[in-house]
Amino acid sequence: MRKSFLRGVALVCGIVLTVQSGMAVPDQSDKRNRNQGPAVIRDAEIEGLLRIYSGPIFKAAGINSKAAKVVVIGDPSINAFVAGGQRIFVNAGLITRAPNPNTVIGVLAHESGHIAGGHLAKMNSAMAEASTNAIIGTIFGIAAMVGGAMAGSTTAARAGQGVIMGSQGAAQRSFLVYARAMESTADESAMRYLEATHQSAKGMLDLFRVLANESLASTTGADPYAYSHPMPFDRIRTLEATAQASQWYNRQDDAALMLRHKLAQAKLIGFLQPQQVFQKYPSSDNSLPARYARAIAFFRRGDLASAIPVIDSLTAEVPQDPYFWELKAQAYLENGKAAQGLPFIQKARAILPNNGLLQILNAQILLGTENPAMADQAITLLKQARMSEGQEPSIYKFMAQAYGAKNDIARAELATAEYAYATGDAKLAGEKAAVAMKYLKKGTPEWLRASDIASFSAKK
Repeated sequence: MRKSFLRGVALVCGIVLTVQSGMAVPDQSDKRNRNQGPAVIRDAEIEGLLRIYSGPIFKAAGINSKAAKVVVIGDPSINAFVAGGQRIFVNAGLITRAPNPNTVIGVLAHESGHIAGGHLAKMNSAMAEASTNAIIGTIFGIAAMVGGAMAGSTTAARAGQGVIMGSQGAAQRSFLVYARAMESTADESAMRYLEATHQSAKGMLDLFRVLANESLASTTGADPYAYSHPMPFDRIRTLEATAQASQWYNRQDDAALMLRHKLAQAKLIGFLQPQQVFQKYPSSDNSLPARYARAIAFFRRGDLASAIPVIDSLTAEVPQDPYFWELKAQAYLENGKAAQGLPFIQKARAILPNNGLLQILNAQILLGTENPAMADQAITLLKQARMSEGQEPSIYKFMAQAYGAKNDIARAELATAEYAYATGDAKLAGEKAAVAMKYLKKGTPEWLRASDIASFSAKK
């Protein structure tokens, strides 16, 4: 399970939310972590599965699959939203609680409707027509409700509703009418995309029923005009007849895809909710997902002696699965035995040689051996990963380590500046860029990049 950071502003159907950076499994004894938001989860297996889920939907919606991206947030609640362009964010809880792939695909179809409909840009235009004070009230009020009412949180929903009702009422209600209309449009678009890809809308409806039941306490007697989404049960009734009329309504998910879905659930629970693993996956359960979850829980608590035999049973049964080999490599790495993990990440990469996240893990393991001779190989892998992973912060973090091992101070400082800039630490980025410029030859591409970072950081 690869982890990274997210900083900045997310547009949730046009509503602005600040997203804090944070680790997927923060140490709650550390005060710095207690105030951090959920992490963005980077994982080759889960991202690959989501590409399978979203690919046909993006095609049906006319969305460029190379430009669009599905991002997983390490939050156990059920939620999904479109943010800043063609990015769909889904909470880990949506995946772990979805009984089948079809449920997640239905949500992705709905969010794709927002992207295809250009709802973010339209929502921003609608907000611009309201007064500044009304916009502020809307931002904070609807943000609370989106994360509360639709995920079943009574307190958050009512708090959000209170903000809405206490601010500029007429402007807010006009804005919410617009928001509800876009949600209904996205639902209708989702139905078309599912029909076009010969998939059932049953999973989407079943999820709406779960959300409706969970939010029942917070929506009973509530003013439907004070919500950014249609009322849950009204939403279901609107879609139900169309969904059930489809010839694909009772279509079942492919067995192989269902297994991948269950493995993804096991991995997320193993990493994010380890306290639930042995209750949900008891030792009497010998399925692949159950063993997968238990192996993760074992090595995450430092019990490598119990984890490795379980992982070995997985690789023996399905040797062509790269993610089982990846897990074995990571288990050794996280327990201070990087050199022992090296053959296994190489096995994973032999199956998926061009996967950027596996390249990053391979580089991390090479650096974890603390053998300076491995630094050049790690740098090569990180440069390859940059081609597919762009500005993934961990690339620069490990590059800094690799150049440090080579005693290449200039490039180590530049990589540290890149990492700091990518994670939003403008002060550190500027400081490190300035140091790098002292060592780099003036006018070279690397010196120019350091100069750009120093300049950009100074403006933040």
